Amino acid sequence: MKKHKPTLPEVNFSDEGPIRHLHLGTEWIQGSMLMDAPTALFHEYIQRMMAWLLFVEAESVPKRQAMQLGLGAGSLTKFCHKELRMKTTAIELNPQVLVACRGWFKLPADNSRMQVVLADAAQEIQKPMWFGAVDALNVDLYDHEAAAPVLDSFPFYSNCRRLLTADGCMTVNLFGRASSYARSVQKISAAFGADAVWAFKPTREGNTVVLAQRTPTRPKRDVLAQRAEVIEAQWGLPAQKWVRVFKPVVA
Repeated sequence: MKKHKPTLPEVNFSDEGPIRHLHLGTEWIQGSMLMDAPTALFHEYIQRMMAWLLFVEAESVPKRQAMQLGLGAGSLTKFCHKELRMKTTAIELNPQVLVACRGWFKLPADNSRMQVVLADAAQEIQKPMWFGAVDALNVDLYDHEAAAPVLDSFPFYSNCRRLLTADGCMTVNLFGRASSYARSVQKISAAFGADAVWAFKPTREGNTVVLAQRTPTRPKRDVLAQRAEVIEAQWGLPAQKWVRVFKPVVA
C-alpha cells in the first residue's frame, strides 16, 4: 500500500505596523521580521538562540559554520549569514516556507556561503557529511499549532550532538502548551551529559532557550561578561542581560 505524504500547512503572513509575521495557516506566529531591518533578530527568544557566542572568541565566528533546523521566517539564517558572516545551512521540510522567506522575508538566494536544504531534519542530520561540521546548531522545530517541539527525543538530540565540532553548541527553543521543559532537558542531558547543559529563564512569552555543549566547559562569570560586552558592541545583541539570566542546569 502506497504511503501518503503528510499534508503540509499553508503558509501566510500578516503585517503589524513595522513588523511582518509568518504563520502556518493559524494565528500562531512562527517568526517575525522588522521590515526596515530585515536581518535584525526581533523576538527575545530568537536573540537568545545566539547564546553560543558566549562560548567562543568573537574573531573566530566568521570561520565557523551554523545550521538551523527549521527555517521559520529566516531570522537566524539571515543573521548568521549576513551579520556573523558564517557559512550557514538551514534544513526545512516545507517548500512553501522557503518560498515565503524568499518572497516576503528577504532571505537571499542560495550562494557559496548559504544554502537551504529541503528535507526532513531528523533524516538529514543523520548524513555523515554533517558529522563534526557544525559549530552553532539552532533547533526551532514547531508544527502549525506550535503546541510542542516536533522533534524532541533522546535519539534526535544524540544525532544533534554528533553534528557538532569539539567546541560546538546546540541551542533549542522549548515552547508550547503540550511541551514539558523538564522532560526535554532530561533528554538533552542524557544525550549531551548533564554538565553540558545551560538554560535561560523563560521569556515573558514562555519560550525557554536551552544550550548544550559538545564539550562541557564552565567559563567563569567574568569571562562570560567580557564576551557579552564584545557581543553587544559588535552585533547589538543584549548579551549582558543573557549572563544574568543564563546558568548551568546542574550547578
